[in-house]
Amino acid sequence: MSLFRVANQNAAGRAARIVVPFGAAVKAFVPAPMRGMMPRIYPAAPVLGRLGTLEVRLARSRDEVRAAQRLRYRVFYEEMSAQPSRLQKVTRRDKDGFDRFCDHLLVIDRSRGRVLAEQIVGTYRLMRESAAEWAGGFYTEDEFDIASLIVRHPGKRFLELGRSCVLKEYRGKRTVELLWQGIWAYVIQHKIDVLFGCASLAGTDPAELELPLSFLRANAVAPEDWNVKALPSRAVAMGGTAECADPRRALAALPPLLKGYLRLGGYVGEGAVVDHQFGTTDVLIVLPVENINPRYIDYYGADSGRFAA
Repeated sequence: MSLFRVANQNAAGRAARIVVPFGAAVKAFVPAPMRGMMPRIYPAAPVLGRLGTLEVRLARSRDEVRAAQRLRYRVFYEEMSAQPSRLQKVTRRDKDGFDRFCDHLLVIDRSRGRVLAEQIVGTYRLMRESAAEWAGGFYTEDEFDIASLIVRHPGKRFLELGRSCVLKEYRGKRTVELLWQGIWAYVIQHKIDVLFGCASLAGTDPAELELPLSFLRANAVAPEDWNVKALPSRAVAMGGTAECADPRRALAALPPLLKGYLRLGGYVGEGAVVDHQFGTTDVLIVLPVENINPRYIDYYGADSGRFAA
């Protein structure tokens, strides 16, 4: 599958995005000098929020990133139905070539023993557009036409959200609020204009997911300016052509993360993609920051200080 490299020049020397095909092999290999120019570790990363014994911040060391990868493996491959590669089975880590270019947001429970790796109970992977340029594209570009969205919005800063993962016993309001507190602080710090990423429905048979997919198609599809289509080679229909038969039941069937994006003001792209490795059917979420409901900005704080330590 082709990815895209984004260059920032034109014949007149003015800033512009030129989209050029770039091989998917870049996912697994980037020359060492380039990797050295993209530090993704922050030894002095401050605490961005705290609730009781829980706190949220960016990873401070490679060991913390590895611990987040082990948490992802535990949830995606041991609890859920993702299929690990041989290497993943040996290392027991959910790792790919994009991790080195991403910032890793962590929720830590300081009451869980003395070993930090055991204290990490939630994580989110954040990838800015500037980092995606080094990586050769966004992770999501394997499923959706992200490049056309970026070209339509010159000058806006994009942030990809992915690999959302929380231990089962921590999947409650406090952990989710801290994750969003961390994301909101990151958005403000880096002046992000648009958030996007895949949201997953459990299962790989779109026919069995017709009810929630038809609900999304009828109620959340993006306007043309923000619409993103699934790649033709991977696209499946979102619930056929019929109207959603039971909107209330469909809404209840949506994963909490997906419902959260919609409440914030997010849109859903056109078409879905089956991810057989993870055992899911993915839709693309696009959330312009200007769309975020003011009551959520008031709740987390216009300066991200709602749960600040």
